[in-house]
Formats: sequence, C-alpha cells, structure tokens
Amino acid sequence: METPPTLGRPVGAHGDATRRRILAATMRCVTDLGYAKATIREIARTAGMTSGSLYHYFPTKTELIRATFEELADFSMPRIAAAAARETGFRDRLMAVLEECDRVMRDYPLLVAFDHAVQVGTARELEGDVESVFTPLRDVLINIVEQASQERCLHADVDSSANAIFLVLRGLTHHGATASPEDYDATVDALKKLVSGTLFD
Repeated sequence: METPPTLGRPVGAHGDATRRRILAATMRCVTDLGYAKATIREIARTAGMTSGSLYHYFPTKTELIRATFEELADFSMPRIAAAAARETGFRDRLMAVLEECDRVMRDYPLLVAFDHAVQVGTARELEGDVESVFTPLRDVLINIVEQASQERCLHADVDSSANAIFLVLRGLTHHGATASPEDYDATVDALKKLVSGTLFD
C-alpha cells in the first residue's frame, strides 16, 4: 500500500504507526457505532489524537474508510491466493480458498463486523471502492474456474461462474457478522460439501 507523504504530519509523529492506529480506530468505531455515527471526531478520539491531526492523514471520511478496506485486503488477499496456489486440482483449490476465507474471518472477527457495518450503512460513493479491494479474490476465482473449463468440467461460462462463487464468499462474510456461531459453522460445512460435490446424493 502506498504510504502517504510526510508533509503536514504533526512534528514527532511516527507516520506508519499513527496511520495503523487510525485505521484500527476506524474499524472499531464503525463496528461499534455504525457507518453514519462513526464521525471523524469520534475516530480521532478513539485513536488518541485530535481531528485536525487525523485530517493530515486522511482528508475525508470516504478516504479513511477506503484506506481501511485496502489495509484489510493487504493482509487477507495474499493469504487466500497462497492457499489456492498450494493445491493443484480446481476442486481442491476452490476448497482451499473457502477454508482460508473462513480462517481469515475467524482470525479477525472485527474485519467481518467492519465489512458488514460499512455495507449496511455505506454512502453511495463508496460502493465501487469497497468491492474493488476484493478484485484479487475475484482474480483467484477466475483462474480456478478457467482451469475447470480447460479440463472440460465447467458447465457455464467462466465469468458467470466466478461471479457466483465470489458472491457466495462475500455473502458468507455478512452471514458471519449476523448469524450465531452454530449457524455459521453449519453454513460453512454445507458450502464445503457443495464444493466437494457431496451435498446432494
């Protein structure tokens, strides 16, 4: 992720550490208060700084939310791509993606809650930005589906199939934020059976 220029930062501020503290505060505030009520003032207070200091890093709330999503994508998307790369068969690769998505959500429950809160209350100008951070996931899925197509195991077009799987995985994130642990676990188990071809007789 590109590091913002140092011009205008408060004297003595440690840029990267402060930036990470702001993004962590953003996740917490949006999760606890909702997108609309998570104001710059409240995020700055949670980060232990003034609103004016925060504006040196992020001039608008939209840019702050976008940067938080990009930060989340920076550590989660490589994990998912690496999981897919460790397998060879397209079914095994798809299962690996599903399992790694599940692990990421379990490792970072605040990520799930933040994503859900933004999706529920986001402003229209953020819609495309939010989904664009998941482009690497879509690319991994397209690659897997293309492999299935090359092996003559695909019964639909590549783009539509990848979109369908992508929407299922995005939906799993929202389900994880709202369902009970038991319901979430059961859903993940059903998805694994669906991917492996054992959900139906």
